Amino acid sequence: MMEGQVKRKVVIAGGGTAGWVAAAALSSQIGQLIDVTLVESDELGTVGVGEATIPTHRSYHDIIGVNEAEFMRATRATFKLGISFEHWGALGQKYIHSFGKIGVSSWMADFYHLWLEAQADGFGGDLGDYCLELRAAEAGKFAISQKPALNYAYHLDAGLYAKFLRAHCEKRGVRRIEGKIQEVRKNGENGFIDCLVMESGKEVKGDLFIDCTGFQALLIGKALGVPYEDWSHWLPMDSAIAVQTRAISVVPPYTRSIAQDAGWQWRIPLQHRVGNGHVYCSDYMSDDEARHILDHNLDGEQLFEPRLIRFRTGRRKKIWEKNCVALGLSSGFLEPLESTSIHLFQISATRLVQMFPFSGVSDSLTSFYNKLYDEELLGIRDFIILHYLATKRDDTPFWRDRQTLDIPGSLREKITLFKEHSIIHQAETDLFRADSWLQVMRGQGLHSEGYHHVGKLMKPEVLRANMEGYAARVKEFVSKLPRHEDFVAQYCSADA
Repeated sequence: MMEGQVKRKVVIAGGGTAGWVAAAALSSQIGQLIDVTLVESDELGTVGVGEATIPTHRSYHDIIGVNEAEFMRATRATFKLGISFEHWGALGQKYIHSFGKIGVSSWMADFYHLWLEAQADGFGGDLGDYCLELRAAEAGKFAISQKPALNYAYHLDAGLYAKFLRAHCEKRGVRRIEGKIQEVRKNGENGFIDCLVMESGKEVKGDLFIDCTGFQALLIGKALGVPYEDWSHWLPMDSAIAVQTRAISVVPPYTRSIAQDAGWQWRIPLQHRVGNGHVYCSDYMSDDEARHILDHNLDGEQLFEPRLIRFRTGRRKKIWEKNCVALGLSSGFLEPLESTSIHLFQISATRLVQMFPFSGVSDSLTSFYNKLYDEELLGIRDFIILHYLATKRDDTPFWRDRQTLDIPGSLREKITLFKEHSIIHQAETDLFRADSWLQVMRGQGLHSEGYHHVGKLMKPEVLRANMEGYAARVKEFVSKLPRHEDFVAQYCSADA
């Protein structure tokens, strides 16, 4: 930093996972150039149920300089290879959406097209035979390896994770102020935020403010008036009941998502407990009914009284307005079906590092930042809607109504292209890869008709030999992996 240069002051309003994720990204990368202050109140608490992640979490940890085993011990974490979806396509059926790559694709077409050619010729087996992460998840096995490398994420305790990040940040100079925000004071000329006024009367001034105040959206919503776009016509879930139960002896390396009468139940296995919750739509089910379903489907003793959470799916029209960036629940909320919440915190924070307004906030900068966020969010939205649309369930009014959804045109195009040609287009900003879409589409009963004939360019016996060899290598590798709970105990046990 040049001598005499004034550091930009960043004020993060709100803590929890979102606030400390932002603080960690900023302080670890550009902490020498800025001052970071985080304001939070111990009294307010946080939602704290985003306890399953996706593989991008590892990239974020690489950026901020976190040791994996240390992080996992501190947060009582386990490994995650995907999500088991039960009773989604039809009652009694289940499939795993794994984080794995399926087979080896060519530049002409994805591996799926080769598999379809093999199926037409009477061989090829199950598509899952060609996915290492899928077979490892089914077998309850896990290890960190280099060749081949498993693609994985984590299950973690959100409260412990916020504490872990706080300690990480305070070592890097982030200042924390305890207290409640009483007022968001704006500049009368340009409408920018000047400072936060605390209940104590203290003023916390800043150049850039990050709104991590959760559903309240004190800065982006209440102070700056950025409207909220409601997506409940596509994603009508609006309630969740969360509770923790005692740890189980066999810890699967995946999250469980169990479809219920008007929603779904999650099970997230940690080292010291299991996170449970029931997400539902109050138009179809009362809170008492939802609580009864959850209680009836728990394994193990409850550790705390269940907590009721209300939400409204949708997004903030802009997440960067003037000198305020909304990060976390203040920016919007998509239900936790595919564990994307923490990723959205992390990608917003790392993009802010890349686009930090050292030269001042401008329309070109905020528009570009908002555009990237919107494109990614719309793709995630469509992916989540797919789970509800692609179902044969008609056993309750809720599931019957899902089949008549007026879905976004972008999703309808994707489904039609797959059904007619087996093509899954992957845009640059798509979080979920073609392999993810394929696993969910086929897992819930969507099948395709036409496909690329790249497989006809090789003799059937050569195609068969290549595919059988790949499937055999997957099977052999999985057979040598240790049980997931054994690897966790050896690698990152919190009790060690």
